[in-house]
Amino acid sequence: MMHLIFTHLNPALEDARTLPADKLPRLMADLEEVRCTALARLSAPSQPAPATQDTLLTCKQAAKLLSCSTDTLYRGNFEFTRRLGRKKLYSLRGIEEYLRKQQDR
Repeated sequence: MMHLIFTHLNPALEDARTLPADKLPRLMADLEEVRCTALARLSAPSQPAPATQDTLLTCKQAAKLLSCSTDTLYRGNFEFTRRLGRKKLYSLRGIEEYLRKQQDR
């Protein structure tokens, strides 16, 4: 990793050695911008990844995706089932994950 960083900074180091004196303030300003940007990123609180939206499907929609009957969904106890009051809905993201796991078997 240090080699990669050094490779990227090598041109700036060469510029510091060879640029005319009147160009050095601009070089120093550019280097300071790089330093401040890195410092800001280090001191900023880490932000959680934005949550992806999920879509809740009706039983008919979920049954079509799963190629099963609506009775199978109503009677089953699937991890992608969501209750909204007395109504059963089905998480699209949960169904996609369920199908992915089924394919891995």
